[in-house]
Amino acid sequence: MARYSVEFKQKAVARLLPPESAKVSDVARELGLAVSTLERWRDNSQSMPARGRAWTAAARLEAVITTAALDEAAKNGWCREHGIYPSDLEQWRESATMALANPSGAKASPPVDAKADRKRIKHLERELGRKDKALAETAALLVLSKKIGAIFNKAEDE
Repeated sequence: MARYSVEFKQKAVARLLPPESAKVSDVARELGLAVSTLERWRDNSQSMPARGRAWTAAARLEAVITTAALDEAAKNGWCREHGIYPSDLEQWRESATMALANPSGAKASPPVDAKADRKRIKHLERELGRKDKALAETAALLVLSKKIGAIFNKAEDE
């Protein structure tokens, strides 16, 4: 019998629950699971408190979009219905806003920056090689000095 991680189970179940509400048969086919297994996982998940359920990123974004036009009372009712706190919804909205405000991570760096980065990397690699050679030379000198000391100390004792 295959064993699945808790995270995998939570993600699979999250696709079955609102707001995504995918069909059990579709999710089972996509994940290569038996329908009965997914139904059992969903039943176990729904027996847990709502706070323990996992929301996928797409489901969180959909929740933010759905509740954006609602007034405070309707938003609170929606949150109660779906088992989340309004503060969670606000946090999801802020993280979505931050992700959309900083698209710099999605863009590739301009060629000028890449060229400067390559030049700096090459310089640092040369410096690292020079320091490695100096360290190896120092270690060799230290070993030789210990051997010479051992030879001459032995000769003085005799």
